[in-house]
Amino acid sequence: MSYLKINSRLAINDIMMSYTEDGKDGPPFLIFIHGFPFNKSMWKVQVQALKDDYHVITYDVRGHGDSDSGNVDFSIELFVNDLISLMDILKIDKTVLCGLSMGGYISLSAILNFPERFDALILSDTNCIADSPEAIEKRMMAIENIRKNGVEKYADESIKNLFSPSSFITRKEEIVAVRKMIISTSEQSLCNTLLALCKRKETCRKLSEIKVPVLIMVGKEDKVTPPTAAKFMHEKIKGSCLGIIKRAGHLSNMENPDVFNYQFKKFVSSV
Repeated sequence: MSYLKINSRLAINDIMMSYTEDGKDGPPFLIFIHGFPFNKSMWKVQVQALKDDYHVITYDVRGHGDSDSGNVDFSIELFVNDLISLMDILKIDKTVLCGLSMGGYISLSAILNFPERFDALILSDTNCIADSPEAIEKRMMAIENIRKNGVEKYADESIKNLFSPSSFITRKEEIVAVRKMIISTSEQSLCNTLLALCKRKETCRKLSEIKVPVLIMVGKEDKVTPPTAAKFMHEKIKGSCLGIIKRAGHLSNMENPDVFNYQFKKFVSSV
C-alpha cells in the first residue's frame, strides 16, 4: 500500500480551497470539518493518529484558513455544496465524515441531503437546533463588536468560552494556536459566517432519517454546545453511540485528544 501527503489548493465552485490528504492512497476515507472560526490545523493530532490506517482529508471551509471567501453570501447549504464538490474532484464516492461545532452543522446537513455519500458520521461538540432569538441577538452583537473593536478583541472574548477551566492550565499551546486561528480569519469572513450560523435550519426533526452508524462526542464542560445537546441527538438517532469527554470544553479533540482519538478509532474500526 502506497502512502501520500498532499497540502494544496483546488478550484472548488467559485473559490480556491485549501486541503490536505495524508495516509493511505485509497479508501477508507475520513474527512474532517473544523468549527468556527478555526481552520483545518485544529485536526493535526487526529491526522497523526489516523494516517497509518486511513486516507485522512482535512480542508478549510471557505473564508477560513487558506481558502478563499468568494463573492456569495455564506450559508450552511453553500458549505455543504463545497464539501460535495471537493469529494467529487477527489473522486471520493463515500467517506466517513467528522464535524465539530459548525463542522457538525455542515455534516448533518450533508448527510441528510446526500445520504448515499457517507459510510458513517462523527458529530463532535455540536447540536441540531437552529439559533434561538437570543442566540441570534448574541451573534449580531458579536458582528457589531468585531466591526467596532477588531478581530483580536473578539478572539480574546471567544477563548473564554471555548475551553474547560483545566485546559487554561494544561493546554496553553492549544489556546495560543486557537487564538492564532481566530485572528488570522478576516473580519469579513467572521461576520459572513456568523450571519450564516444565524440563518441555519434546524435538523432535529430529521435525525431519525440517518441510517449510517453515528458517534456523538462532547466535552463534559462544553459551554457552547453542552452535553444535554449531545444527549438529545443521541436519543433521536437510532443506534448512535455517545461519548462524553472529561477535562474538555468545546474543543474536545484538542483538549483531551487521547480520549477523543480512542473513541474515534474504536468507532471507525467497528464500522
